[in-house]
Amino acid sequence: MKWDPAKYVEFGDYRSRPFFDLTARIHADRPARVVDLGCGPGNLTATLAERWPGARVLGLDSSGEMLAKAASLAEEVPSLQFEQADIAAWMPAPDTDVVVSNAALQWVPGHQDLMRRWLEALRPGAWFAMQVPGNFNSPSHSLMRELAASGRWAAKLDGVLRGGESVGEPRDYLSILLDGGWAADAWETSYQQVLPGPDPVLEWVRGTALRPVVAALEEDDAKRFESEYAAALRDAYPQGAHGTVFPFRRIFAVGRKAR
Repeated sequence: MKWDPAKYVEFGDYRSRPFFDLTARIHADRPARVVDLGCGPGNLTATLAERWPGARVLGLDSSGEMLAKAASLAEEVPSLQFEQADIAAWMPAPDTDVVVSNAALQWVPGHQDLMRRWLEALRPGAWFAMQVPGNFNSPSHSLMRELAASGRWAAKLDGVLRGGESVGEPRDYLSILLDGGWAADAWETSYQQVLPGPDPVLEWVRGTALRPVVAALEEDDAKRFESEYAAALRDAYPQGAHGTVFPFRRIFAVGRKAR
């Protein structure tokens, strides 16, 4: 599945805010190694290098398109590095002090078991922080799944989209951290995002949730699917005087391993 970095950062302020709300809860002092799992175009990973200038900061992502965008950032900051990798196969190095995963684990089946292995492998005093979307049952996603399962699209899109099972609830991630011997905090936030322009929710999901559908269909079919989906979105998210309000729920968890 190909990613479009320009489309992904189109709503940059909205997509960045949960990252900063998440990382504000990390109270590491002078970490030696910081890892960002699912770093995307790297702009947010670069802020970790600014925050901890003495650390080696590594961003990992499976998308070559995203990493091509990130490459110029690494040229400017010697302590910043990006690598193409499947985070499902990653394990922390012994000197890893901070692990961040922002809006990436929802793409990884079985990521809660992965978390348990990462938490066990990290050294005492390390920090782990993750954030995933919690809106898989919102109209933006449920309408997409309903359309994909309808007569015209069912055969072509069978198994392409996942539902609410893609992520856990805050209590699930809290339990994983606590069971692993970590001091932990978990919470959720529903951002009331006011999006401008025509069909703004469609434009939003084009950068993320709609990518698997587009990848699975021929170009003409993808356009036809988008047209039908856009009509359903307009009913679910009507435009108001100030734009289109798009509630976006996010799930967060942060922990520190006991020394």
